[in-house]
Amino acid sequence: MGVYVSVRGWLECDGTQLATIQKIISAHADNHYSNGWSTPRQQVNWTHYLFYGADIRESALDWFMNQLQEIARVPASDDDGDFVRGLFLAGHEVDGTMEWQVRDGRLVMSAADARHRYLDE
Repeated sequence: MGVYVSVRGWLECDGTQLATIQKIISAHADNHYSNGWSTPRQQVNWTHYLFYGADIRESALDWFMNQLQEIARVPASDDDGDFVRGLFLAGHEVDGTMEWQVRDGRLVMSAADARHRYLDE
């Protein structure tokens, strides 16, 4: 059956960055795991949020990580210079949980803090 990874998290961006991110997601659409992406029904205030939640096969991790790396490189679109930010937890059935931070134009990966272990029980 394969090994699965529970991926859950979000991205924060502005409206211009959102349009670029949506193009990136569409370019990676696979008509299956790409359905894990969602946005609020209606934007509230100035920050746009995108959420991802799905149990994906370990073999699809590169597909998802490539998207996150491309999204992380989306440039700032205003004078504030804010890059896309986000946080994801990836609970691997065998290797435990990793934390993926989207920040400063890159994807930073590390072992998740022990306080998140309850998510893998």
